[in-house]
Amino acid sequence: MANNVPHVVIVGGGFGGLYAAKKLANKPVRVTLIDRKNYHNFQPLLYQVATAGLSPGEIAVPIRGILRKARNVEVLLGEVTSVNLAQSKIQLPPDELDHPGGHPIEISYDYLILGTGASHNYFGHPEWEMLAPGLKTIEDATEIRRRVLLAFELAERSARIEGIQEPINFVVVGAGPTGVELAGTLVEIARRVLASDFRTINPARARVLLVEAGPRVLATYPEDLSHSAERQLKKLGVEVIVNGMVTDVGPDHVQIGADKIPSAVTLWSAGVAASPLGKKLGVPVDRAGRVQVEADLSVPGYPNVFVVGDLAAVTQKNGKPVPGVAPAAIQMGKFAGNTVLNDLKGKPRERFDYFDKGTLATIGRAAAVADFGKVHLSGFIAWLSWLFIHVFFLIGFKNRILVLMEWAWAYFTFQRGARLITGNSNSIVTKAADEMEPVRKVS
Repeated sequence: MANNVPHVVIVGGGFGGLYAAKKLANKPVRVTLIDRKNYHNFQPLLYQVATAGLSPGEIAVPIRGILRKARNVEVLLGEVTSVNLAQSKIQLPPDELDHPGGHPIEISYDYLILGTGASHNYFGHPEWEMLAPGLKTIEDATEIRRRVLLAFELAERSARIEGIQEPINFVVVGAGPTGVELAGTLVEIARRVLASDFRTINPARARVLLVEAGPRVLATYPEDLSHSAERQLKKLGVEVIVNGMVTDVGPDHVQIGADKIPSAVTLWSAGVAASPLGKKLGVPVDRAGRVQVEADLSVPGYPNVFVVGDLAAVTQKNGKPVPGVAPAAIQMGKFAGNTVLNDLKGKPRERFDYFDKGTLATIGRAAAVADFGKVHLSGFIAWLSWLFIHVFFLIGFKNRILVLMEWAWAYFTFQRGARLITGNSNSIVTKAADEMEPVRKVS
């Protein structure tokens, strides 16, 4: 590809960035896609990795593999630390491995598409992150899986030594879609998957508490679906606490007002904050750090810079914000890529209009809710809809087959094939195990 064609730099290999690159594939532009990871992961199914239902490789695909047929697209591994809008340049840190003490790497662009997503929001308490991990990355998912499985292992060891089973409480903070999915699946693990695996403890005695600061779960869904979701959660065995503001998180507890709830594992799904790169642009952002873009998704004052996905604050025609879901990011990515192509053809720009295909949330085995506008579904039919829609969005035919096989196996056998305790041995849960009283004598 000749260097005299426009250079489009895409930052972020999530849904927004990836679909922008696919829209520009083999077109008369030069594309550079930059991401910190060499793979694209399907975030809606991260909870399945976190709860040992799927392995990471079943929901992730190498970015280079996805774009291998796009000869005009190059992929770079790296993290963009700053953007100079005035000079149309981005900056990456120096390669300390090959060039210690070197200068930052600068890349010029004609068009820039930013899709760096969002991270966890601990509402002014960053110290809670180590105690209550969120779920945004593969690393988050495998760490949660490790903590959940290790909680049962530690309880078994303690019961074998002391002769009594200490309570095992799992506390999920935040009752949005991710929190609801985690809570419902944790109950299934305790009462179905691990029910016969231990000899001293009874995993089914574990409690799963879902804590929501607001008056109802799935607050962004219609009230009838919200109430249906709460009923389904309680039927599964989840203890739902609404109007419960978390005021403190400790290594072994969660504080809600005056009540201190013991917690073996605390998981965070109470809020998200946009990638820090948005605030570094020096343009208006909302309270969550999302860039307040123009109607064509461009940055105010810089028509050659677009923001897509969770990093963009976009308002629909009805005045409601575009939700931070995969279909929205896909539509934004395609729109941004198409706008670049229309610019090159001299066509006028259009307004981005989000087409809402519906929102779904799974709760547990054969339990879910689905909002398709005037049509609201609950229970098994909603769960089937959720399953097939999410599998459809998976990148790669192989992944679809693997996921369907794993789910079929789990559904009919109540087994989960990815129950591996891996990760950093110095994390907080392992430290708790190391600090247990020395084993006196195991008879």
